[in-house]
Amino acid sequence: MEITKDMTIQQVIDRDMDSAQVFFACGMFCIGCPASQGESIEEASMVHGIDPDFLVEKLNEYFQAK
Repeated sequence: MEITKDMTIQQVIDRDMDSAQVFFACGMFCIGCPASQGESIEEASMVHGIDPDFLVEKLNEYFQAK
């Protein structure tokens, strides 16, 4: 399963809890925030000033390496 910008942060974390490290490495520390359950990766990235394409790329690299 490929990670996409329209997935919620929670969907990614539910798939693999350790993927939180990718979010942290990209400067997104809102994993425990209630908004992460309904906010898409793209929406959260825009709020935090992070390039959503870069974050999705890093998440997919993480999952491909597993």
